[in-house]
Amino acid sequence: MRLKIAVLASGLLITAFSPPNSAHAQSHSNPAPALTAASPALSPALIESTAQNAIAAFDTPGMVAGIVHNGQVIYSGGVGQRDIVSGAPVNAQTLFRIASTTKAFTSAALAILVDDGVLDWDDKVIDYLPGFQMSDPWVTQEFTIRDLLTHRSGLGLGAGDLMLWPEPSGFSRAELIHNLRYLKPVSSFRSAYAYDNLLYIVAGEVAAAAADTSWENLVQTRILDPLEMQCYAGDVPRSKRNQTAIPYGLIDKKMTEVTRNRIENASNISAAAGGLVCNVDGMNRWMLTQLAGGVGPNGYRIFSEKQRDEMWTSQTILSVSDLEHKLDRTHFKTYALGWRKEDMHGYEVISHTGTLSGFQAYVTLVPELDLGVIILNNGSNSGARNALMQTVVKIYMNQPSVDWVKFNVDEQAKRKAEQKTQHEASNDNHQGTGTVSQPIENYVGVYEDPWFGKVDIIQSGAALRFSSREMIKMVGTMTPFDLNTFKVMWDDREFRADAYMQFETDGDGRVSGATIRHIDPDGDWSFDFQDLNFTRVSN
Repeated sequence: MRLKIAVLASGLLITAFSPPNSAHAQSHSNPAPALTAASPALSPALIESTAQNAIAAFDTPGMVAGIVHNGQVIYSGGVGQRDIVSGAPVNAQTLFRIASTTKAFTSAALAILVDDGVLDWDDKVIDYLPGFQMSDPWVTQEFTIRDLLTHRSGLGLGAGDLMLWPEPSGFSRAELIHNLRYLKPVSSFRSAYAYDNLLYIVAGEVAAAAADTSWENLVQTRILDPLEMQCYAGDVPRSKRNQTAIPYGLIDKKMTEVTRNRIENASNISAAAGGLVCNVDGMNRWMLTQLAGGVGPNGYRIFSEKQRDEMWTSQTILSVSDLEHKLDRTHFKTYALGWRKEDMHGYEVISHTGTLSGFQAYVTLVPELDLGVIILNNGSNSGARNALMQTVVKIYMNQPSVDWVKFNVDEQAKRKAEQKTQHEASNDNHQGTGTVSQPIENYVGVYEDPWFGKVDIIQSGAALRFSSREMIKMVGTMTPFDLNTFKVMWDDREFRADAYMQFETDGDGRVSGATIRHIDPDGDWSFDFQDLNFTRVSN
């Protein structure tokens, strides 16, 4: 049937469905089913009501979505506000930080260089970055470009992320690469999955070195500009900043701007891992290009179909949860090159999420349906993006109707109850005595960690003050908790990662070092306090 287009007052664009039969889809013996009465038709009203319910349920000011199907954009728009102060609405041109969905662009930049014959996926990293060094010399020698993209380095979950967040970072990319040698592995090389960001930044620098330019310029000139995407790898033009979404989070039960993650002019150290800025129209073009094997909607080929397939090829095995198996009949889940890959209801699904305080992103591609869905929002609760993504994708997969907003509300409530029970049963639940073992001035001094650098601990009345020399947002008040432990409350309450700092003593009882751990055992793993090991270097 012919596509019928309806434009809503809210700026949403949607068309009626054609049966899934596209020249862009991969050939499979099992044809995709058409929509039936088993699930409601995807209508403008359903999209809009689901999005409205989701942003209300998950404390999210605004959300945009894009759907591409059979080589065409059939949905582009949003609901809610990009700025709750001015009341400005979101729309298809609103710019968001797309967080870790950027990783696929870094992978694509490398794929372009593979097509150019400049490098190969299995080239050694040290051939492009001679200063690259892991803690193990053998691993350093064997580390390939492919290894940078597949989260199997042996490092722990989020290792070194405290050099990136909370922004702005005081570290350079060169310093970050140098400091990798001080991060200790938690598993053997290539044996286990542990999500990381630092090695994607290294990958971006490999691409930059091979192309003799910056990562920002490479991605902008070889991907974003040729595809005519309204997206920015580096500086966001001043003329576009009145179109940016303001990031928000629920802090002390109040919707609060996450000022440190605002979209500003300059690029940042973490750009190759999660720094792109884009709107939904641009991301629709990106999804069409992926589904078409590297050819953009304007006919411009960005990378070869061979390299597209390589980027979608499984590399690292991930676990499948009981819930995923129950909900989606998922039997396998893997990480590829900048993408996750799994099966859902018999379909191969290529996807990635992006999470940054105040911004959420979710991209899903279903090649057999020639379907792509993008969700972007300016809140901090992943439930909003999940609910809308599940609603859209499950309809295309001909699954029974479910209220996915309610489902995600219930799942979050269940997890919160489980975490509360675990917390109450743990040793971290005790309140402490409010006193420490030594006079407070004994803890004052300069402390240094090999990769994080120096922090100053100074006295402030009956408390101490923590101040990082590199990460300017990591400043807080330390109050006595118990024994040699202080409770660190960060001045920036948007930085929701309060911690315990436990001091160590030498054989003579003098304070000699310190470690840090989350107060909340389920705190954001990007704040990898557990990897810090401070030595006192001066009083």
